[in-house]
Amino acid sequence: MEIESRLKDLKVEFDKKGFNLNRAIDTLWKYCRKQISGPGFLVNVPVMMEPLAKRMAKDKDLVERFQVILAGSEMGKGFSELNDPLDQMERFTEQAKLRDEGDEEAQMMDGDFVEALEYGMPPTFGFGMSERLFWFFMDKPGRECQIFPFMRPRG
Repeated sequence: MEIESRLKDLKVEFDKKGFNLNRAIDTLWKYCRKQISGPGFLVNVPVMMEPLAKRMAKDKDLVERFQVILAGSEMGKGFSELNDPLDQMERFTEQAKLRDEGDEEAQMMDGDFVEALEYGMPPTFGFGMSERLFWFFMDKPGRECQIFPFMRPRG
């Protein structure tokens, strides 16, 4: 895999368990994101990277999603919700295959959600703020800003 070779060239550590194209792209993006010093937006995300987002009308390989980046960290993410039950089931099925192959970050199958979509869901959009924004404003590391204490010691 070309991305895996590039990660090795960049000396980026990654877990080989469940490693696939999705994990490769995500790992490379996390490395690249840290190189961004100012504010920015990530757009034009591939469908396989966001199984709950609606496809773009002009390019069905991309989704209607963006991430707000500040000083190399994700501050929030927004996307148009996928409301097509057939497309959603197809993506959940693909994610389930990845999970079965060891990808613990793959989306879990949710048949109840697909059934609800079959009844109908209007166009919907969501945006979530990251706790990293709070860390940034407080000028504190994440370990000092956790609302709940960590359940396991630092490894």
